[in-house]
Amino acid sequence: MAFASVSGYGNLPNGNFSPVIYSKQVQLAFRKSAVANAITNNDYFGEIANQGDTVRIMKEPEVTVNEYARGKTIATQDLDDTDFQLVVDKANYFAFKLDDIEEAHSHIDFMQLATDRAAYRLADQMDKEVLGYLSGYKLTPATAGSPTEDEVADTVNDTVSGTKADSGAGSDELLAANKLNKGDFGNITTSGADDHSIPVAPRLTGATSVSASTATPLQIIARMGRLLDQQNVDTRGRWIVLDPIFVEMLKDEDSRVLNADFGGSGLMNGLVLNNLHGFRVYVSNNLPSVGTGAGTAGTANQNTNYGVIVAGHDSAVATAEQINKVESYRDPDSFADIVRGMHLYGRKILRPEALVSAKYNAA
Repeated sequence: MAFASVSGYGNLPNGNFSPVIYSKQVQLAFRKSAVANAITNNDYFGEIANQGDTVRIMKEPEVTVNEYARGKTIATQDLDDTDFQLVVDKANYFAFKLDDIEEAHSHIDFMQLATDRAAYRLADQMDKEVLGYLSGYKLTPATAGSPTEDEVADTVNDTVSGTKADSGAGSDELLAANKLNKGDFGNITTSGADDHSIPVAPRLTGATSVSASTATPLQIIARMGRLLDQQNVDTRGRWIVLDPIFVEMLKDEDSRVLNADFGGSGLMNGLVLNNLHGFRVYVSNNLPSVGTGAGTAGTANQNTNYGVIVAGHDSAVATAEQINKVESYRDPDSFADIVRGMHLYGRKILRPEALVSAKYNAA
């Protein structure tokens, strides 16, 4: 009973005149924005949608140019027919049931609520796995009985998917020169191994010199752009995915960068800015995070707790979905409906030279 009564008051003493009403309006959980489909190449989707689980993609052959002089005998070059594979080998599913009695007596449509949530979770799981893969990390398997929401890309990827697009790439299919760490910023002179994460702090208004212990968010983004420039990556179609911690430091450095008056327009499917140093800027909570993540402060020797950001070009990674279905049927062992869904997809790094990552920690 919600209302208080004075001592000794005996009219309708049990309070049943004031029943508890269950609202038909359901509080939905917040949902993360998926960005993988916005930054990857979907050109090969149609080739595997109906049959097959592998697409063999031919590489453009390299052609040698030689100096010529009058009378010189011309030697012809043999062309390579190198290819690599996009394999559809990632699958996720969900399955739940609702008893007829529960369905008949429920005041809300639990079946629809659960189906909507499951569809979101399938998309989110793909987004998390693809962002980890193209950054050089893989998901930690979920603990038995725990939801996959707890999974995070926090382990360095050591498994090649299909065949490498570049024979010089590592087991994570990425180029070592395109993975930024502390040693890539010569202004940082604090002690500690150069392969550690980059200590990052915003350069505040009024600073008169470059820090000798940290790099700034804009320094890192500019360096990513330079590496792509040096690989002749087209300036059109470039993107960068940041986590909320990095975005906060970017705002501290220059609040105008993500201000609506200067080109930003709020969070829409993860896109927060259309152009920053030539990149479309996305924010995501699905980026790799090692240990306690990027929020762990430290100016040196941070190779245990850090976050990862990644930049690239729309053509750098391909994704393809083959099966994405939801179906329902009667449970043969009880009076209930079962709903289940499956999502089968593949992803492949096509141009590792067009991907740049940086591991960092907030200083």
